[in-house]
Amino acid sequence: MDHYIERVVDLTNPQANHIYNMSVDEARERVLRGDAAAVRAIEGSFALLAREGKTVRMARSLDRPLRYFLAKRKEGPALIVADRIDAIYKCLQAEGLDDQFHPSYTRMVPAHYVVEIQLVGCPDPDPTYTRFFEPQRDAFSTDLDEIGRAYIGALAHEIVHWLDRIPVEAPLGVCFSGGVDSGAVFLTTYHLMQKLGLNLGRLKAFTLDLGGGPDIEQAKEFLEALGLGLFLEPIEADLAQLDVAETIRVVEDYKPLDIESATMALALCRGIRERYPSWRYLIDGDGGDENLKDYPIEENPELTIRSVINNQMLYQEGWGVGKIKHSLTYSGGLSRSYARTYAPAQYCGFEGFSPFTRPDVIAVAEGIPFIELTHYDVEQLYALKGEIVSRGVKAITGLEMPTFPKRRFQHGAVPEATLRQHLPSREADYRKQFLSLYV
Repeated sequence: MDHYIERVVDLTNPQANHIYNMSVDEARERVLRGDAAAVRAIEGSFALLAREGKTVRMARSLDRPLRYFLAKRKEGPALIVADRIDAIYKCLQAEGLDDQFHPSYTRMVPAHYVVEIQLVGCPDPDPTYTRFFEPQRDAFSTDLDEIGRAYIGALAHEIVHWLDRIPVEAPLGVCFSGGVDSGAVFLTTYHLMQKLGLNLGRLKAFTLDLGGGPDIEQAKEFLEALGLGLFLEPIEADLAQLDVAETIRVVEDYKPLDIESATMALALCRGIRERYPSWRYLIDGDGGDENLKDYPIEENPELTIRSVINNQMLYQEGWGVGKIKHSLTYSGGLSRSYARTYAPAQYCGFEGFSPFTRPDVIAVAEGIPFIELTHYDVEQLYALKGEIVSRGVKAITGLEMPTFPKRRFQHGAVPEATLRQHLPSREADYRKQFLSLYV
């Protein structure tokens, strides 16, 4: 009988875990047990691997990428785990195993699942997936005031946790467009800092301005309507310096909308870093569109309003584990595309935070009775987010939040027609550029 010697290489950074209610070791022990309820009770941001003998279990929060690759060795299998594809590749190169590598052979741990792998040699058994987050659907009445209060209340709870662990003198930046999500994050953070007696001089609202884009005026209008214009700090950037090849390398993906968004995120983060070399903490509204299903359905031929409303966490998780269109390499939904926010911040030396990605906030959103509120009417669905969020902000902060029509990040920093002149939009081109990194 052959005796395999399995090896596990954990390249994740334990310091990047920010868990509020237990130690990282206790959280890792919960992942090792594979108990869904125990893992669900972990509060905060995490990407964890735990091993016992030939059994490896992994789990991550929505805001933390986690990847793995199973390599073959004569002695037995080697499992390499990291937050990035290039980190796995470099490890394989160092081990002389890179001839086995292709980026499509890496696997993404899907958010909200415990993934179990048995290191038993060849052939490798499929991983098993245990869901640890399954919010109750239609938990609320149709009272928009009640829903808004619960939603922004949950958001405020997460922001308090974030504020509690940040040094009291550290400056805080909100990635701010004046849209519904970044507006709610800014006003809730402002309100909580005031309530907690924290120095509001630490707070800034950073708005990217590539010239001629509508966000800078929207941001001014938003803040000045509340007498808070002094917090706005435009970050000007040169459109000619946008580099799609760099974005693809940083984000390690090729979906056009995410590459466009990440290109803007890189420009914003780089501009902040150049102006403030020691700045560390950023907070943003990523995940808000996904929670309240506020994407233009007509732009995606695969979607209808029925599929958006009837599929649990469709925008957060894609079609879901075990479905034909679920990508093993990339996962789906925001579980995949959060790299557009995570990677640029990491690359520029920031620690980012998106409170809309937290399970307790998502749980409120999933509890909204969308069918009853919209009767499958697309325009009613699009109108919901502004209503819910503005009512919630009023209930929690007492502030009347201005609301503006939805606009993507990349279309706010620069006019869309101008953007098209600088960034191609074909996925095949981006995919080719990405794969060329490993030729």
